Amino acid sequence: MTQRTDTPPTWDERTQLVTFLDYARDTARAKCEGVSAEDARKAPLPSSPLMTLCGLISHLRWVEYYWFQVMFLGEELAGPLTEATDDDPDPEMRTAVDIPLPQLLAEYEEQSARYRRLVSDHDLNSRAKRSISDGRHVDLRWVILHLIEETSRHNGHLDVVRELVDGRTGA
Repeated sequence: MTQRTDTPPTWDERTQLVTFLDYARDTARAKCEGVSAEDARKAPLPSSPLMTLCGLISHLRWVEYYWFQVMFLGEELAGPLTEATDDDPDPEMRTAVDIPLPQLLAEYEEQSARYRRLVSDHDLNSRAKRSISDGRHVDLRWVILHLIEETSRHNGHLDVVRELVDGRTGA
């Protein structure tokens, strides 16, 4: 069972931010524990055909990639996000049903470890290399806060999908 805590070991800003992001990540993983391969690919919401456990975990992985590597570090876009169009804005969710959930979770955890190092190596006031849509360059603190919000919001989706596919609640 995934161990998680939202209580930081120290009370400095960086530790609190990282602890909450890790808590949200760990919660996403906990919501997937013990699900069957078949149920991980089910989309139980008729109006949301991409809303699967696999799709949500893939989305979380690629959202972090986008904010840390593309926006903050200024790297070129890669992976399934390069296939995004107006008609298919979330290809990482669509293609995820072809990838086993344990693989998606392992890739998400591996990437999370990499981003923990990135956060520890940069000042929270460091500005992103790329600007957001209004032309401003957010700082690393904002990126972390945004990812806490994004991951927590999708944890609610994971809750609903998990309950609908196999009845499990409360992770």
